[in-house]
Amino acid sequence: MDATPDIAERIVQSILTRKIQPGTRLGEQELADLFGVSRTLVREALIQLRARGFVEVRSRVGWYVVEPSFEEARETYAARRIIESGMLRDAGKPLQSVIRRLRQHVAEEKACIASDDPGARSIALADFHVCLAEALGNRFITAMMVDLSARTTLVSALYQSRSDAEVSNDDHAQIVEALAAGDNARTEQLMREHIDKLAARLDERWSQEGSTRERLHAALKGPDAPAPSPAARPRRAASPRPPTQA
Repeated sequence: MDATPDIAERIVQSILTRKIQPGTRLGEQELADLFGVSRTLVREALIQLRARGFVEVRSRVGWYVVEPSFEEARETYAARRIIESGMLRDAGKPLQSVIRRLRQHVAEEKACIASDDPGARSIALADFHVCLAEALGNRFITAMMVDLSARTTLVSALYQSRSDAEVSNDDHAQIVEALAAGDNARTEQLMREHIDKLAARLDERWSQEGSTRERLHAALKGPDAPAPSPAARPRRAASPRPPTQA
């Protein structure tokens, strides 16, 4: 069985949960050891992620999680504004089973917000947009939203300063209720306003460094795995900030 997709998706999920930060180095041999596969499979996974815009190769240095520029950050939200509002414009009135599923997701978001797990909170709120596309039955937009959600997480880790999870959860609830009422114009408007609020929180001054090698190890291998030897050079720790939500 080809392990390449699993490696790629594990890295994407770690980006979504903010366990891997922009600028993190992804060593081929280290990843091969973590996953118990060859460097060839790791390289194939990284090539896939480069095509999706998540990693880059730096000459004579290696693979790194991308650090989007401020302009690219703004373009990410502009793309989401076009894609998500357009998706809702043509949504019609979904089946009650779809509405139940979306309401359940919003309830799960609220539970995650009440918990003290920033990673779970971040991924639940970002996943709403993927869940919405999936529930509306468009596989191509769903695939785009997986990548855009992860890309947004990289952007917010660099350029957004504060979490406002309750507001995002309320926005999602309003979007679902407008969708349930069959008011496509209202649903589209609410989504545009939601994305515009997120984009308005971008601040170029918040750009920060990537995470440490130990953090990468914990993100991809799990909490029970032995820590790697401290071979990586020390890096200045970034000031802790709660994640901004999607």
